[in-house]
Amino acid sequence: MNSYLTIALLAAAGVALVVQNLLMVRITESVSTVVITLLINSSMGLVLLLTVLLLRNGLSGVTEAVGALRPWSILPGVLGSFFVFAGIIGYQKVGAAATIAVLVASQLIAGLLVDACKADAAYARTSALSFLGAGLLVVGAFLIARGRV
Repeated sequence: MNSYLTIALLAAAGVALVVQNLLMVRITESVSTVVITLLINSSMGLVLLLTVLLLRNGLSGVTEAVGALRPWSILPGVLGSFFVFAGIIGYQKVGAAATIAVLVASQLIAGLLVDACKADAAYARTSALSFLGAGLLVVGAFLIARGRV
């Protein structure tokens, strides 16, 4: 996949995330706890992915997936659920723009730090301009969120 298609894919995923969060806020408003919303979200994702795996690889795919489980394998799911939970709460309490601004700024800072710490020289060279851009994004996130908090 070339860079332009990758950027388009990421942009589409960003729009999808906004729509997902709006729908999940709506579900949360009709149930007693956000945990039900998270359960519905995770269940639908599991059903979809299990169906795709079965169609592509049959039962051997499920066997491989079970064999790939390690004790630390639960962490990505826990972190992903935390991200979705925080997004729902953010949309409800401070609105979509403030939530997205803070999430994107924090992800960018963490990503820059990860890239700067990598042993691979191509990623390890994080320029001052990258940090300046991240700083501007953080300032923008602060300006958007300050009126909502």
